[in-house]
Amino acid sequence: MPTSSAPNVRPRLALFDLDHTLLPLDSDYEWGVFTTRIGWTDPEEFGRRNDAFFADYQSGTLNVHDYVRFATEAVRARGAEAADAAHAQFMREVITPAIRPAARALLQAHREAGDEIVIVTATNEFITRPIAKALGVDELLAVQLARDASGWITGEIDGHPTMREGKVLRMQQWLEQRGLDWSGVESTFYSDSMNDVPLLEKVDHPVATNPDARLRALAQQRGWRILDLFTEHP
Repeated sequence: MPTSSAPNVRPRLALFDLDHTLLPLDSDYEWGVFTTRIGWTDPEEFGRRNDAFFADYQSGTLNVHDYVRFATEAVRARGAEAADAAHAQFMREVITPAIRPAARALLQAHREAGDEIVIVTATNEFITRPIAKALGVDELLAVQLARDASGWITGEIDGHPTMREGKVLRMQQWLEQRGLDWSGVESTFYSDSMNDVPLLEKVDHPVATNPDARLRALAQQRGWRILDLFTEHP
């Protein structure tokens, strides 16, 4: 009797940007605001520089190395114990209240479908690791922070930053570590940002999520799915 074999089914990956995609805020920017509120940074000087870096990110001109040195300066000066305590407060007061049911439901739908979930974010690992944990996501590709001989962060970046084309590169490395390549997986990527167009173009199913006007227009032009996760769009 002839036998039939099940068709090869590619593993499914659900990739997510974090800020303004799964969260209705920018965690990197909000961390800066928070450190000023608890007295770690000068309100006027830090606010001015933080706003300037944020504008550069939105325009796609951010020098990520300069930004990471700036963004980690207060943390580096205070050490691991104080930094961890501050981050726990940040989670309680800023992040946890901002996590929306719609984001949790989307993640849960992918879990129930058997998809592997990966957060791929341009925000550094110190800020985002606890956020990924709060969302129930184990796999996180974030900006990795170099560490000194004592194990504390130096302000430099370790490896390729997960920004623009760097997200594609880091995902390629992640796949290779598991003996996979892009053709061997069925991939979906959710992002709000024009900075993420390289990875949106790479995956099988790009989803412009809470997109700004530029990404919305591009998604409409390309025929990409558009998801307004937090608000209705007119």
